[in-house]
Amino acid sequence: MQKLIILIALFIFQLISSQEKPEVLEEVKVKKVTKTFTNKNGNVQVDIANSIYNSVPNTIDLLAKLPSIQVSPDKESISVIGKGNPLLYIDNQKVGINDLNALSVEDIKIIEIITNPSSKYEAEGRTVILITRKFSKKEGFQMTLSEVVSFKKSYNNYLGLNSSFKKNKLEWKLNFNYNKLNPWESHRIDYQIPDADIISNYDVTAYTKRRQFIFGGGMFYKIDEEDYFSFNINSKLQNDTFGIDTQTYNKQKDTENNILTLSDNNNGKSFINSFVNYSKKIKAIDAQFFTGFQYSNFDQYLNSLVENNINETQFHLAQDRKQKFNVGVFSGRTDLEKKFKNDSKLEFGGLFLSAVAKTDFQLFDYNANNTTISNYDLEEKNISSYGQYSGKITGIGYLVGFRVENTDVVGKFKKDNAPLINKKYTNFFPKLQFDFPVGTSKSITLNYSKSIVRPNYSSMSQGSTYINPYFLYSRNINLDPTITNELASNFQYNDKSVKLSYYRNVNPVYSSFSYDNQQNILTFKEINFEKESGFNLEFTLPFNYKFWSSSNSLNFTLNKIEDKSALFKESKPYLYYYSNQTFKLPKEYSISLTAWGLTQQEDGVFERNAKFIMDFAVSKTFFKNWNCTLSYNDIFRNTIYNENFTINNISSNARYLVDSHEFSLAVKYSFGKIKKTEFKEKNIDDNSNRIR
Repeated sequence: MQKLIILIALFIFQLISSQEKPEVLEEVKVKKVTKTFTNKNGNVQVDIANSIYNSVPNTIDLLAKLPSIQVSPDKESISVIGKGNPLLYIDNQKVGINDLNALSVEDIKIIEIITNPSSKYEAEGRTVILITRKFSKKEGFQMTLSEVVSFKKSYNNYLGLNSSFKKNKLEWKLNFNYNKLNPWESHRIDYQIPDADIISNYDVTAYTKRRQFIFGGGMFYKIDEEDYFSFNINSKLQNDTFGIDTQTYNKQKDTENNILTLSDNNNGKSFINSFVNYSKKIKAIDAQFFTGFQYSNFDQYLNSLVENNINETQFHLAQDRKQKFNVGVFSGRTDLEKKFKNDSKLEFGGLFLSAVAKTDFQLFDYNANNTTISNYDLEEKNISSYGQYSGKITGIGYLVGFRVENTDVVGKFKKDNAPLINKKYTNFFPKLQFDFPVGTSKSITLNYSKSIVRPNYSSMSQGSTYINPYFLYSRNINLDPTITNELASNFQYNDKSVKLSYYRNVNPVYSSFSYDNQQNILTFKEINFEKESGFNLEFTLPFNYKFWSSSNSLNFTLNKIEDKSALFKESKPYLYYYSNQTFKLPKEYSISLTAWGLTQQEDGVFERNAKFIMDFAVSKTFFKNWNCTLSYNDIFRNTIYNENFTINNISSNARYLVDSHEFSLAVKYSFGKIKKTEFKEKNIDDNSNRIR
């Protein structure tokens, strides 16, 4: 703590001393001022590399600070307001949440939120979050060391090292991060089961000691102006040891019990992702060819020893649980892009994906004195192809595209002869878009799209979490994908836009309860609801003036969820608002103030509370190579999630507390020898845009 106080004092001293009269400059350099936020047709692009956002310690927390993006309390899923779960891309490759955890913020150049993706992307999701990584245009060697000290309920530390080396057409990149974290979380659920005459609640708190090793490397070789070859590998190793304390009250008819449940848990996760890309200009037909291959593997184990103390007697061992989960995914894709003289463009390609997931579950029940062993395997294969043609007729832009996907899913317990899950389906996803220019500064865009959201592989495993003798969190091996149809229109005026959309979802995935009256256990798991529909009206209003950059969003949503198992209540519109104000001041100072919030949400089944979150950060560059950032996140301690619903005649009132109130200090030092090169390199954005 003393070191932190000294660092803060030095920072304040530098701030005061910088107001003194400057010396006469021997050289004047003109620096290009870049916009942090830009908006076109409702797609928001954020410059990470040249903004205060590059000091955020990890990619998930970085995304949580961007407009319309919501991160779940456990940081295991991402959603976009009014759009659901997005499709995630790093450069030319589709990725998942584990890839983001293994990606260093220092490697990120730009993040773009694409609200109307083309047929080139997989049909999975109505929104794409595209992350473009940095590539150097200058020769030489550069290394960046970073250190972040974070104070929440406990102390957290992030240490990072990033390096790059470029010589002529070849560039190498390496990164290593070690994070020592101590997250805290808590939640409470009050529920009633009238059919069984049960009134119960529990209050659970978890304290975790987490160690993370994140490392990666890559090679980019520019064959010539149009061709390149690249290889990248990223990995994350994580170990958690944590205790869970649960206080439970349960009343069934005239029987009341107060139970204290303690569990010791050891959780290990390892993830590795590698991909190879090759791009070639076929001069004979004047077309751009791209192919890429990717392999990812995620491995997790969770060992839990649980004991209960009923009515203040003494602790007795309840269960010894051992769970393992592994999934390996291999995919390959090919794209071909041909431009014609009339500025029209033909694009087509295909993708192959094969995934194998294995779940091993072993449970020893001390009360029954028996052991349960279960092994479940899931295999999925997906083959898809797409075609897309775009151009202009009398000034009106058009895009016509389609995607066809064939999926086979087989799930089987090893002890069974026949598969439990055997699904084969083919889906057709059309795409239409028309752009009408109105003068030189305005345009109107109309589009229709159909998309799919598939549950992740861990959601379809047989994993579960013991809370108390009456309550269990569980996965669901029977989840089906969600199909979405959407109509949207967008009006663009300079860099400001208004977008209106209507969507309809079949088989949306939400949480549900099921009660087993034989075992007297309530299970909480995700299921497919019948349908969901709604309207979105979104205003994107950026503003820039000299040193002041402002990004503002307003999103009005009316959402209705329906299912015969749920008690349907009134559906009411709610508002999401976001505002970021960034000031780039003299003496290399930057100040950022971000505020976002939601009004109360009522979507027919679920009622969720209103919230307001505010973050503040100030950054200063010293001696060109040093950067220091002070951040104060969730200033008013408002990251609290309340949720009420009734399903299967079981009513629930839940409250989740997230440890996001944070004060942090980030220090970054860069050094190396960089020089100009005569080799002309095409902007890497062109390579990432080719898959839109």
